[in-house]
Amino acid sequence: MTGVSAPLEGIRVLEVAMWGFVPSAGGVLADWGADVVKVEHAVTGDPQRGLRQTGRYRVDDDPNPNIEHPNRGKRSIGIDIATPEGKEVLYDLARRADVFLTSFLPEPRRRLGIDVADIRRANPRIIYARGSALGPRGPESERGGYDMTAFWCRAATAASLTPSNIDGFVAPPPAYGDTISGTNLAGGIAAALLKRERTGEPSVVDVSLLGSGLWALGAAMATSLRLNEPWEAPPVGSHSSMRNPLSGLYRTADGRYLSLVMLQPTRYWAEVCRHIGRPELADDPRFATGEALTANTEQAVEILREAFAGRTLAEWTERLATLSGPWAPVQDTLQAATDPQVRANEYVLRAGGSEVVASPVQFDVAAPQLDAAPAFAAQTEEILLELGVDWDRIIALKEAGAVT
Repeated sequence: MTGVSAPLEGIRVLEVAMWGFVPSAGGVLADWGADVVKVEHAVTGDPQRGLRQTGRYRVDDDPNPNIEHPNRGKRSIGIDIATPEGKEVLYDLARRADVFLTSFLPEPRRRLGIDVADIRRANPRIIYARGSALGPRGPESERGGYDMTAFWCRAATAASLTPSNIDGFVAPPPAYGDTISGTNLAGGIAAALLKRERTGEPSVVDVSLLGSGLWALGAAMATSLRLNEPWEAPPVGSHSSMRNPLSGLYRTADGRYLSLVMLQPTRYWAEVCRHIGRPELADDPRFATGEALTANTEQAVEILREAFAGRTLAEWTERLATLSGPWAPVQDTLQAATDPQVRANEYVLRAGGSEVVASPVQFDVAAPQLDAAPAFAAQTEEILLELGVDWDRIIALKEAGAVT
């Protein structure tokens, strides 16, 4: 956000978290201007640093995208919080922080002395934010999980997106539910900061992968509950709508796809007919009224399939540029990342030596300024010096194994 004050500038976040979900919340807060100090185990660091293989994709050198995406813009300190000396350093950091952010489960939080009461003893005004797999209440609140288990499978996305005529289930790309849930958690923290500013009262903020997964499917869930029927994806190869030919996927001559989502088909039918070079279809009795178009959707779909199969996606992109109805190319990750509209809005930015997706909220029509994720414990001495720890004490802490 060049020349613009970031909304969370001056806010200090102490992050004691691992893997993707909760660290991605810290990444969003860093995008918004917060000073996020990432506490990592003094020896092993965040285990996400060792994650190099995701499905068939492997990255052996640095920067590691599994670290860069959720950890950009932070500072890293290595602390063994299981030692008395390390725990005191952590409490010193908590005393000057606005937010304590953690992914640790309840039992380790209690054992390590980093639960709500412990951190509030050090700083009664601190906002305590925690991300969990299954929520803070109920019989499974002590269980862990990942986005594949809690968000994707248990919260119904896998079943809802998998067509009934294929085995297994559709799997997500990496950190799909983690990143969505992390953004939810960052938003909750921002709201808690506003509440504290207005009332002086700090909050405990909870977001779970399960709750975020349910929220992502909220409209489908509401429909399912209303009709007492689970949401099902259409079979592979079928048109997505039985009553609207202008809502579905169409294959182009080069094997790409167009997505049409025109929920008012009679409004756009004549215009679509002109754009595909078939203006006479606008007056065809089979499609001339809303009732006729609905009744003859199957025939209209076959006509559109034949038409769209006659040109490449690039040709259709040019021809459909003036079409007022909503449509889009179906793009893979590389195509989306290089989309001119994506680049014009600075949704993908450089952070150090790699490009990453910026968090989706922009302020004052400006993209955030991104910095690279920190190397393991790269700012340990810098952060300790800010606490007023002198070099003799820093050396003693290192010799005791309390910090790295």
